[in-house]
Amino acid sequence: MTRGPATPLPSPKARRRLREAASLTQTQLAERVGVAPGTVRAWESGRTTPRGRKREAYAKLLKTLAEEEESAARQAARTPQPAPPPKTEPTDDRASAPEACPEAEAEPEPEPQSAPEPVAMPMPMREPAPESQPRSTREPVPEPRPAPAPLTPAQAFDALYEFSAPALVRQTFLLTGRREQARESVERAFQTAWERWPEVARDRDPVGWVRATAYEYALSPWQRFRPRHRHPEPPPADPGDRTLLNTLLRLPPRHRRTLVLYDGVGLDLPETAAETEASTPAAAHRLLRAREAVAGRLPALADPQVLHRRLAELASNERLGAARPPTVRRGGERRARFRTRAAIAFTVALIGTTALTVRTAPTHYEPPVSPGQAVRGVPPRVAPGSLSDEELELRQKLRDQMQDGPERLSPQLE
Repeated sequence: MTRGPATPLPSPKARRRLREAASLTQTQLAERVGVAPGTVRAWESGRTTPRGRKREAYAKLLKTLAEEEESAARQAARTPQPAPPPKTEPTDDRASAPEACPEAEAEPEPEPQSAPEPVAMPMPMREPAPESQPRSTREPVPEPRPAPAPLTPAQAFDALYEFSAPALVRQTFLLTGRREQARESVERAFQTAWERWPEVARDRDPVGWVRATAYEYALSPWQRFRPRHRHPEPPPADPGDRTLLNTLLRLPPRHRRTLVLYDGVGLDLPETAAETEASTPAAAHRLLRAREAVAGRLPALADPQVLHRRLAELASNERLGAARPPTVRRGGERRARFRTRAAIAFTVALIGTTALTVRTAPTHYEPPVSPGQAVRGVPPRVAPGSLSDEELELRQKLRDQMQDGPERLSPQLE
């Protein structure tokens, strides 16, 4: 079965222009399409491209906005403009036109009171006034406003924290089921972001960077060894919320994270796969497995839209607070100072130990004395006793003979 061609979409800049011409915010447009505001932001920046049903809905909405813009432009073109000043000569005489222009510029007639007001055009379609128009009829040019001062790193960090921290705490609560652990994970992620702020500030999606770090810390297997993990927290008050939370916690961590990112946060499948460091087919397989497990225990949540709404309600029903941005920044700075001082102390101790070893080490090698060992295989020494007659005769014979032997040997017949 062949797949039809994808619905064409305008360029990212044209998408943003159409939305701003219709006076819609990214949140309002996301609600009409059925996605998260961050997804619309990614579409307009060109970082991601919609697919499937979301692409068709987004293309249809953009087409509607473009038609409304064209109809407004046509209506403005049909609106009658103020009548020009009367001329004594016909307009088709081009020779007399240059002579009439100075008079019109010198004495411009006031516009009639009964003339209808022109329809206001959207900001992107407005054109500057031509140079040939008299200065007396131009609108007053507003004075240029001074450019806003650039934000300091601390101010930019505080703005990012206040914008995304509450939502990240609720999302992390869906992963862990623990309120304090969710808050601590988000704070630790923001402290890491503050330590690497130049890298995070240049990232295309700083919220995604912090979210990935918070999820990694929250789902770390070392969390189970903490004393706080041994004491369970009170479950949600609503029985339906308790059942849904227990169902989520029964899922494997990877499946749970994929489900929260896709059906909870509203990311696309490629974005979910990239954030979970998996391939797109693997992320799709995990998502299907997680949906099947949730639908097996809660058949009412088989619809993805219903599941998305229930996840949002579960996260919103809990009172999950976040610390103030200065507190988080100061905590991160204290932790960074502690780590720096600990590294310096360890380095100094290592240098001192090395110096002491070099000072007390011997300058030459002295082989150790091996311990004595008993020699085996030698017969024990026996004390001499009395000699027998044969031994005495042999001794006497040896003593009587010459020590050097006979002087001359002569052969003899036996």
